[in-house]
Amino acid sequence: MEDPAIGYGQYCPISRALDLLGERWSLLILRDLCTGTTRFNDLARGLPGLSRSLLTKRLRRFEKAGLVEKMGSRYLLTEAGRELEPILFGLGAWGARWTFGDPMPEELDPDLLVWWMHTRLDTSAFPGKRQVFGVRFTDDPKRYWIVVESGDASVCDTDPGFPVDVTITSDVGTLYQVWLGRIPLHHALRTGRVEFFGPTALTRHMGTVLKLSPVA
Repeated sequence: MEDPAIGYGQYCPISRALDLLGERWSLLILRDLCTGTTRFNDLARGLPGLSRSLLTKRLRRFEKAGLVEKMGSRYLLTEAGRELEPILFGLGAWGARWTFGDPMPEELDPDLLVWWMHTRLDTSAFPGKRQVFGVRFTDDPKRYWIVVESGDASVCDTDPGFPVDVTITSDVGTLYQVWLGRIPLHHALRTGRVEFFGPTALTRHMGTVLKLSPVA
């Protein structure tokens, strides 16, 4: 079992930082906090391999260290926590350049991808207060619907019963790579690896609706 009291035992700022941030899942929790996730259940859903007990443990440690503060049901980054953002995204930029090859099958989770996507939609170009996007993968039988109500998005894995404005169709691996900026959306559309189905007046806006990952 991990013992947070056992560190590297070196009087060095890098060592001290790693004592706090070097434990498993810590940087990914902070990644999601930096990209706007603030509620415990949303953090848990975005980190499906992390147990809720360990997430609780990590958040408590971040609170004690002054990286986050809990306000009601939300976990908010403090000034110290926000200063980690350029470090995390710098690590992401390094990873994109030096370690980011084709995805492995065990890395492709359609549930997680759609969950990520729903947090990064700009539907301001669409009419009305409700917009519905269907997501259909060509290599996975599950169906998804993203419902945006007055700018507030949610994910459904059963038909919510509303008319679908645009359906996004792709294989899981391609949409992951588009979302993460490895394959440009226009290239995926031109080659037919991603398709948008719906009225042209709506599909033509999808390039700006899908804001892509902050690390893209």
